[in-house]
Amino acid sequence: MDLELTGKTALVTGASRGIGYAVARQLAFEGCDVAVVARDAAALAKAAGALSAETGRRVVPVAADTVLDESVAAMVATATEQLGRVDILVNAAARSAGAGGSALSVPTAGLLEEIDVKAIGYLRCAQGVVPQMRERGWGRIISVAGLAARQTGALSATMRNAAVAAMTKNLADELGRYGINVTAVHPGVTRTERIAGLIARRAAERGVSEQEIADEMGAGYAIGRIAEPAEIADLVAFLASPRSASVTGDAIACGGGKIGSVHY
Repeated sequence: MDLELTGKTALVTGASRGIGYAVARQLAFEGCDVAVVARDAAALAKAAGALSAETGRRVVPVAADTVLDESVAAMVATATEQLGRVDILVNAAARSAGAGGSALSVPTAGLLEEIDVKAIGYLRCAQGVVPQMRERGWGRIISVAGLAARQTGALSATMRNAAVAAMTKNLADELGRYGINVTAVHPGVTRTERIAGLIARRAAERGVSEQEIADEMGAGYAIGRIAEPAEIADLVAFLASPRSASVTGDAIACGGGKIGSVHY
């Protein structure tokens, strides 16, 4: 399927590694020029260079912190200057959620910070790119949330991902008339660099193979394994494309089929 993305431009946050990097890579392979965003300028420059060399597309690094209004404004301005416009925004800049435990004992300061980084940070980025998308009458905003939105046990993860889904629907209802589709994706446990490191540590601690740990982590999913970043990126690329014209306002699960839950 031709996703009709050749010549489009994309801004991907959290793109120095993990799902964000995989998304930037897939969009570039589909023909997009991409601005990649993260806080670590050195890691970002390395990622941009690798992506450009591999895909042959223009990939520009833009260091920014999405919890700061002025940083987001500068990010959008730089990406627009470098690429000419921003057609697609992919929000993937977030840190690992806090530990689980009783909701009654979660430190509220840390909870607010995590919601600010992910849910409000995503909103800042959307507010930054919408004016130019609305002016052109086309755009795509995709936010990487998480299946924790549908699970208990880690309040910060549940709240921030549910907030991303709620933000997505509100923006979609408001922006659909301007040709801007807004969606979210809910990955489950995904084999990012962080999860690969976690698997290695657990295997060493227990004296078992890394594959055994990975199999245990994947046992709760219908496909019997954890997802790969590239598999999340494939879905995001479709949602970013003109071919997704009738898909907006929804959060789409892409975690390998969490066993035992029905969502409709």
